[in-house]
Amino acid sequence: MGAAKGLHQPLRSDLLLLLPLLSRQKRTHHVIGKLDISTGADTGMAAVCAAAEGTLACRLRFHRSKRTAMQRRPLGRTGMTVPSICLGTMTWGNQNTQEEAFAQMDFAIERGIDFFDTAEMYAIPPSAETYGKTEIIIGNWLKARGLRNKVILATKIAGRAPMTWARPEGGLNNGFTRHTKKQIDIAVQQSLARLQTDYLDLYQLHWPDRAYAGFGFHVYRDYPQDWEAFEAILDALAPYVRKGVIRAVGVSNESPWGVMRFLKAADERGLPRIASIQNAYNLVNRVFEYGNAEICLREDVSLLAYSPLGQGYLTGKYRNGARPPGARRTLFDRLQRYEGPGAEAAINAYLDYAETIAASPAHLALKFVETRPFVTSVIIGATSMDQLRHDLDGFALSWTDDMERAVNALHLAHRSPCP
Repeated sequence: MGAAKGLHQPLRSDLLLLLPLLSRQKRTHHVIGKLDISTGADTGMAAVCAAAEGTLACRLRFHRSKRTAMQRRPLGRTGMTVPSICLGTMTWGNQNTQEEAFAQMDFAIERGIDFFDTAEMYAIPPSAETYGKTEIIIGNWLKARGLRNKVILATKIAGRAPMTWARPEGGLNNGFTRHTKKQIDIAVQQSLARLQTDYLDLYQLHWPDRAYAGFGFHVYRDYPQDWEAFEAILDALAPYVRKGVIRAVGVSNESPWGVMRFLKAADERGLPRIASIQNAYNLVNRVFEYGNAEICLREDVSLLAYSPLGQGYLTGKYRNGARPPGARRTLFDRLQRYEGPGAEAAINAYLDYAETIAASPAHLALKFVETRPFVTSVIIGATSMDQLRHDLDGFALSWTDDMERAVNALHLAHRSPCP
């Protein structure tokens, strides 16, 4: 933890409760061990964790330890391991050119990040013009570099939406993309072709087939009970898993009920088991902890946390209404998830706290997510190499007990205003 910079200046009321934490001189770092970067094998924590009998306390202390190399973590029960940082790709083909995307992938590999996440829908915002462009760029890079067997490649099939451009004529269901067997068959083949590969390491359902508000809400509203059966979706994916075309399956923007229904269907019918869930998770959106976190820990479902920077808001670049040139808010004005009641006050509280400990707000936000015991990998995306370098440097930040108490205190004062 850095010096308590700026404490002589007037502080906002929601930071006053942090003064006892910032004034402490003792700094505790729990170093339990480190993982072998090639196999993920434990080389130093066995004795300590054995004494703790695998408790969450042991896991949390380990996740807070300072790492000198890229840590790898298990991906569900698949036997695969992935780095704790995943390279997001959704701007490639719109905000970023192919040349810029190539530079990011090259740099990521150099830094030990061999886990890339994409989707058939990308680049964003979704449109007929940008559909599939990101997968095409990644496919071109894989072919040019000859590194397919060195990359854990994840992509996603679109959920229920009126994306008429996403399927060939006759491929939609009443004008909607769905998770029917027919559409899964089409989407898998389309992604394989664009990515120029004959297998996918992780194939994810981007959002549910049912009309669930997976992209966030404050008040639950029910929806018509019209959806493709969980068993039917897994059954459609099963042949690809058996043939090795898909190594693992996952969900995204999913509820606890949805995850448990998929797990139940897999266990009862011998169908592919959900290995991961990709949901939003960050300092101002911690709703994942209310239900899904326990599922991840108990059922070995890996959280691939997206939007760790709150679509850029937790970096401070949009503070006081700023609209930086080239930023998503400036170009597309699609960040309403982080602009609702209470959002600005919560975001500013974390920005102010980062200043008091002389840390980059982005580094504070990223390290918070990586140190959660239920997080497997943090998905980061960037539109420039400077931004990518800065974000990656943030994972070297040492996470202390004082920081843990401070962000939790702020969370109690500003409870997930951006679900």
